[in-house]
Parts: sequence; C-alpha cells; structure tokens
Amino acid sequence: MRIDLHAHSNISDGTETPADVMAAAAAAGLNVIALTDHDSTDGWAEASRAALDNGVALVPGMEISCRTDQGISVHLLSYLHDPAHPGLLEEITKAREARLTRAERMVTLLAEDYPLSWDDVIHHVAPGATLGRPHIADALVAAGVVADRSEAFTSILTSHSRYFVQHYAPEPALAVELVRAAGGVPVFAHPVASARGRIVGESTYHNMIDAGLAGLEVNHRDNPEEGREFLRKLAARHGLLVTGSSDYHGLGKPNRLGENLTAPDVFERIEEQGTGTAVVR
Repeated sequence: MRIDLHAHSNISDGTETPADVMAAAAAAGLNVIALTDHDSTDGWAEASRAALDNGVALVPGMEISCRTDQGISVHLLSYLHDPAHPGLLEEITKAREARLTRAERMVTLLAEDYPLSWDDVIHHVAPGATLGRPHIADALVAAGVVADRSEAFTSILTSHSRYFVQHYAPEPALAVELVRAAGGVPVFAHPVASARGRIVGESTYHNMIDAGLAGLEVNHRDNPEEGREFLRKLAARHGLLVTGSSDYHGLGKPNRLGENLTAPDVFERIEEQGTGTAVVR
C-alpha cells in the first residue's frame, strides 16, 4: 500500500487542480493521497470527486502556517479535521487575510527594483486560492527576473531579503490544540528542514506535544539525515507517529509523488484518531 500524506494543488501553491493531483496520484501508483493546501480546504470537494473517479483514497487535510514567539516559521499538517470548526476556521481566516496584506506589501517593495505589478501576481493565483510567496515567485519567473521558483526563494524572496514581510500566523501549540478540537490529527511538517530557514528548539516540540501533537513528518526530502535520526528518537520517546510524504506541488517544486511514503499502520492510526471528517474511498 503506497501512501503519500502531503500534496498541494493550485488552491494554494501547487500548479495542478485538485482533480489533476488525484489523477497524478493514481498515475504514480499511490493508493492513498492527502490534499494539504496551505490554510485552505477549498479543494476538498473537487478532490473527493476525482479521487473516487481515479480509484485512490483521499485524506482531506490542510497545512497550517504557524510562527513561534521567536519568529520561526512552523508548518502543521492537519488531517481529517472538521473544516467548519469555528475556532480553527477563525484562526485560518485571520492567517489568510494576513498573507494577502503581506503579499501586497512585498509586491510594492519589489516593484521598486523589478518589473512587477500586483496584476502580474494575481494572474498566477487560481480563483479562491490562498495567495502566497510562490505566486510572487511565479510572477518573477514570468517577468524573466529568475529562472524558476527555487531561484526566487533562494535570492529575492528569502526571509533575509529586504523585500520580505512577516505576516500573522498562530503559535504552533495553539494550532495543535485547534486541530484536535476540530477532530483532526496534527503532524509537524518537515520539522528539521534547515535549508528553508531557522528551525525550532526542543521546547517548541514539547509545547506542541503537550498540546496534542500526533506525529512528525520524518521522511521528507528537506529533512537532512542527521535531523531525521533526532526526529525518530523524539517520536519513539513520546509515542508520536512517524510519517513520510512528498510535499508535491506539481511543476512548482521538483518533489515527486510517492518519493517518500507513510506506513500503512501509521495511516490506520491517523484514520482512527481523525473524527472531524472521513477518508474518501
């Protein structure tokens, strides 16, 4: 059984529709795929229909953008939560609105030095999608400023750039609590991906665990091997689930569906814990 629990559509920063992601999952030989768009569940309905048509099981999910008190970015995967839960929905809505304001400010700054406008960025955002830095990156690629998203993020859009603007995001432990309150299963996404920026210390892990963290996404291309060993030991010590995923974005990233997988028994435990919605199969 081939299970990939982290994929994005053009509802956030992927390049394919939710239906196309389901078709790609089937073509990649996956049995189970999770759709985890950033701060949005708007792709669930389309993905559910397409999953049934393509013979793959869909885990409805979301990737929540969080930030610690020290300003370190944390991404939390939520599986099988109730998308209408008031507390979680309020927090996600606040974060999405902050992303939009942040993006507008970044484009204003970028336009001082590059041939870029807000309309250029909007052109790359699907209707109803969560707008973010990847869409700005796509506009920079289209303008010929950079070759691809990866170059944009390692140069112009890095968090150390003068164009970078912070945005509101919930504290990680609060996000874990809200996911649990919504009947979901919270898993810390790519926790030791140091190439993406600063990573959290052990106190953040312990705060998230105390709040109800279910697991760690250990097998992910951005986690270095020494970091994976740390995560495995942490998971064993605290009884956390260990997952593996591709973090697929279509053409937006080199990540390929199924390049890292989650064990069937771990998937069963996630399904047992999730009470907010159900796996589509």
